[in-house]
Amino acid sequence: MRELQFIRAHHLEWRERPDPVLQGPRDAIVRPFVAGRCDGDTMPIHRHVSRAMQIGMRVGMIDPVVATICGPVPFQGPFGIGHECIAEVLEVGTDVTGLAPGDFVVVPWAVSCGDCLECRRGLTAKCATTRTGTLAAFGFGPASGPWGGMIADRLRIPYADHMLVRLPEGLDPLRVAAASDNLADAWRCIVPALTERPGGSVLILGGAAQSIGLYSAGLAVAQGAEVVDYVDHRPERLAIAEKLGARAHPVRKGKLRRTYLPARRYDVAVEGTSTAAGVDAALRALQPGGICAPVGYYLPPGTKVPLMHMYANDATLKIGVSNVRPVLPDLLGFVARTGFAAEEVTTLLADWEDAPEAYRAHTTKLVLHRPPLGAA
Repeated sequence: MRELQFIRAHHLEWRERPDPVLQGPRDAIVRPFVAGRCDGDTMPIHRHVSRAMQIGMRVGMIDPVVATICGPVPFQGPFGIGHECIAEVLEVGTDVTGLAPGDFVVVPWAVSCGDCLECRRGLTAKCATTRTGTLAAFGFGPASGPWGGMIADRLRIPYADHMLVRLPEGLDPLRVAAASDNLADAWRCIVPALTERPGGSVLILGGAAQSIGLYSAGLAVAQGAEVVDYVDHRPERLAIAEKLGARAHPVRKGKLRRTYLPARRYDVAVEGTSTAAGVDAALRALQPGGICAPVGYYLPPGTKVPLMHMYANDATLKIGVSNVRPVLPDLLGFVARTGFAAEEVTTLLADWEDAPEAYRAHTTKLVLHRPPLGAA
């Protein structure tokens, strides 16, 4: 079978690898037919970071935990890339009871069992059964397990009844192309906080977490936030935020001190710039008792956080890998019920066969697609 593999910066290609097969009675084999490019995938694709990050870890400028996720030479190719997809079930093991060939399902980015203590607590990205290091995940390379990338002809999914979440009837797969990660990440940043604070105000700092910030803005509007302010330096993303109902605020790149932000305080702040300055600005923009959710990569080991300000303002900093599987039923149900137009964030819809070229595109949200076998 073919798998899209990251070779080095600016270079991806289709490569052959053995077809996966059922290895246990709880496994399933699926065929991805819609795939989204995660915001984080653009870092190694658009910049030569592998050797630089290795040196950075060696001299203490980058946190060594990166090596446990992406390898001792981070993002060293070749490896299968991609960890957002909608797939069609092809085969199921003898103990799989909730799925059948032909079902359309979301495949979460992190591999989990559903039974261990961490999974029962909702920490499916930290599953004790599937991970041998920091993460068990698709699309990050061998350091995160043998799972391969999602832009492939076939995937083996363990613990399939737990892992795979069927799409609601009539829901367009292209609408929820990012449900495996970025859309679900935005959901967990926005929806629980606004459930506790109905009508609350929301600040989004856009940037490196390109689509997560925009999904967050749209979800905040859809959840009835009183104010949703979206701050970014990219006109393309500002226009999408406005289309989703947020108030767009242009800012010069790198100018994220509190004095450059709208003159108000917020109940929720989503930090998507992947910078210490962004974290500082988001925390200082909170109302008393507010929540800040950073969703970027914070590589330096000494990233500063204004703890005294947080203490005085009773602020919460909620940060961590996205535990997608627990939120998927509510997220998919919400989108199916309300018609939330998550596809507005997609800026490039490309044919599956064009993946090696399309995946390199400098665009906010790439989605690949091909017909499912049932439609062929």
